Amino acid sequence: MQEVPEEWREGGDEMRMKREQVVVKRSSEGMKGEEGRKSAGGEETPMMELSRMVQKLVQESSWWERRGLDTCVLAAALLCLPPAFLLLSSSQVTWFVAGVVLMGVAHAVLTIKGTHLASHGSLSESPAWAKVWAVFFIEICGSFSAQAGVQGHIKMHHAHTNVIGLGDSSVWKVPFLSRSVYLFVAPLSFPIITPLVALGHLKGQSLLLIVRTLLMISLGLYSQYWLLIHVSGFQSVPGALLCMLVCRAMFSVPYIHVNIFQHIGLSMFSPNHRPKRIYQMTHGVLNLPRNPVLDWIFGHSLINCHVEHHLFPFLSDNMCLKVKPVVSKYLSEKQLPYQQDTYFSRLSIFFHRYQELMVFAPPITELVGVQ
Repeated sequence: MQEVPEEWREGGDEMRMKREQVVVKRSSEGMKGEEGRKSAGGEETPMMELSRMVQKLVQESSWWERRGLDTCVLAAALLCLPPAFLLLSSSQVTWFVAGVVLMGVAHAVLTIKGTHLASHGSLSESPAWAKVWAVFFIEICGSFSAQAGVQGHIKMHHAHTNVIGLGDSSVWKVPFLSRSVYLFVAPLSFPIITPLVALGHLKGQSLLLIVRTLLMISLGLYSQYWLLIHVSGFQSVPGALLCMLVCRAMFSVPYIHVNIFQHIGLSMFSPNHRPKRIYQMTHGVLNLPRNPVLDWIFGHSLINCHVEHHLFPFLSDNMCLKVKPVVSKYLSEKQLPYQQDTYFSRLSIFFHRYQELMVFAPPITELVGVQ
């Protein structure tokens, strides 16, 4: 566990987190005014100074930069689905495989990039539309509960990043599995496990929420199955279900890798002695380098701008990429860490230190989320 220096600490954890989250949200949404920039004592903190710099950049950005580009990526993924179903009807192996790959890529964009942005409300300035997109991407596309996803990801993982027992590690932790099975085989079952976990999170919820979630998850699963039978021409139920599993599991291995690489093994903090937000995020979050495949399928905020995303969680993927030079320069000037490592370096670390990092690590007590 990271020992927190005295100068990092700040009293009143809950009030401090709420205040800083308000500042970050205001910065991300480009709101004007001086409110939120000063600490209780009238002094501008490093987090507030950085927020002001990012806020200025957001205000100067066009709608295309703030939301348009990411919206087009998601729209392109949706537009790839009709040709994917048609390609799957081909008797030619090459075209059939192309259909599987196209559908797998489209599904990953919608269920990873789409659900992540939707959980943060980054797809629309309207709260009502933000809820609509959360239900569409998380429940219909992702087969998970929007309510549980937002609760776990926003209120636990982001609010308590690397705090032991709260937001300390991946939701995907199976200590009894060997490292090879955990890292390369077990993630393939993720499409089956996800809706089952969603059902577990419905316990104790209102009847209306339970009915809506069940209907939306069923709609997403059945619509894909129906189209495979009636458009792609699958002749058997097992064949259609196998195709669904392959397409939905195509990027589950790197998805789980990214989920654990960027937090586990970094500094951890006690719930009672957590540092100020900017120290917590810079010491407990790591960026992976740019990757032409994962950047666009998973989104910049999950790959090469994860530090920026945790500092300013309401920014879109493209805006995280735009503010990246400002954030990295500021942290360097303040002599704060800006942690980066390669995908294969992190994979090697987890493979060789699997027992330490994933088996004997402190148990998680809450859902961490849809990252």
